[in-house]
Amino acid sequence: MPEKLFAGLTYNQTVQKYSHTVAGVCVMRLQNYADAEDCYQNVFMKLFAQSPQFSNEDHLKAWLIRVAINECKLLLRDNRRMIPLDSLKGRAIQFSEDSGDMSWALLKTPQKYRDVLYLYYIEQYRVKEIAEILKLNENTVKTRLKRGREALKKIYGGD
Repeated sequence: MPEKLFAGLTYNQTVQKYSHTVAGVCVMRLQNYADAEDCYQNVFMKLFAQSPQFSNEDHLKAWLIRVAINECKLLLRDNRRMIPLDSLKGRAIQFSEDSGDMSWALLKTPQKYRDVLYLYYIEQYRVKEIAEILKLNENTVKTRLKRGREALKKIYGGD
């Protein structure tokens, strides 16, 4: 059986190239490694099972991010009635509050700001691309970036 291709990459190459991106989206949204691992696996299982066609690698990456966000939303929705998050205290991801790593501050921002900040600063998407991925208006993305920066500044206590 020939190996499946996605925008010119084999399945294994795709997983290797975009695993950090998908994992980052899942961890930032869920703030729990076990749940993030589940969503991460679901994203790549959907890629393999559905075998969608992509016009280029940017389209593939955007699809993976969108599916990762949706998987996280689905997990949170399905689990909200089962286990209160407070009962998992101590199992959540903790980042040190050192000056070289702002991940801890990003995790303390509201979700709607965290998504755009992560995609803009970590994944280095432009505002237009973030709007397409999150299915938002470009002005909404700009507003969330501005407010997210303000929230980060209050949390982080600096520029």
